[in-house]
Amino acid sequence: MICHTEAERAWRITTRCGGDAIEGLFVTGTDTGVGKTVVAGVLVGALKARGVNVGVMKPVQSGGMVVDGALTSPDARFLMALAGVKDSQQLVNPVCLEAPLAPSAAARKAGIRIEPEEILSAYGRLRNLHDFLVIEGAGGLAVPLCGKFLIADLALRFRLPLVIVARSGLGTINHTVLTVEFAQHRGLEVAGIVLNHIEENPPGEAERTSPCIIGELTGIPVWGPLPFDPAVDVLKCRQGNIVDAVCSHLPIPYPQPY
Repeated sequence: MICHTEAERAWRITTRCGGDAIEGLFVTGTDTGVGKTVVAGVLVGALKARGVNVGVMKPVQSGGMVVDGALTSPDARFLMALAGVKDSQQLVNPVCLEAPLAPSAAARKAGIRIEPEEILSAYGRLRNLHDFLVIEGAGGLAVPLCGKFLIADLALRFRLPLVIVARSGLGTINHTVLTVEFAQHRGLEVAGIVLNHIEENPPGEAERTSPCIIGELTGIPVWGPLPFDPAVDVLKCRQGNIVDAVCSHLPIPYPQPY
């Protein structure tokens, strides 16, 4: 964890709205496969351990899996297990697409159109069931859902601050800074950046130096690199020891006024 005192103070400032604590977080990434689901799961598990009534949402999943004859979102299933919730799959994951493509392309292949209003309706119902929601996006912010309506546009409609997840290795500075600037250009608040180590080999010099550089360039609190846990498998819903191993690296917000 980098610059702990300053970063945690910044986190607590940026995750307040009008003096009240936030009602949720939108977890996005610099790319697909950077570990958004795992980081979202850590946030969920840590909040649940504090006794928070936390709900989860994966609005759009492409590359869904067939489980017991039904198309299912592995990301939503993983997050629901960590939260211990029994909410309807249709609320947690309103759009599940089989093709592992950009959502707009996967929807077109399935012969359907993604309707943002239906997603927002499901979000509103989940909002009434839980004190805090952790929402995981699909891919990055510039991923299209329908036409020119992007993940960024959906996040803006949720009116929740972002947590940006990025790889910890060489190249992450450029990807992360571009994502922050795109988010801010779209009017989105970035609460924090999490660098996730997604390889078994130990972090090297690039992983050790990138967090502070990204923090200096963006002015956003940065945490990481988070440790790799080979026991974690989202597709098989195996949680490993991620919550205990990782939550000490992140200042988890409380869903009440500070």
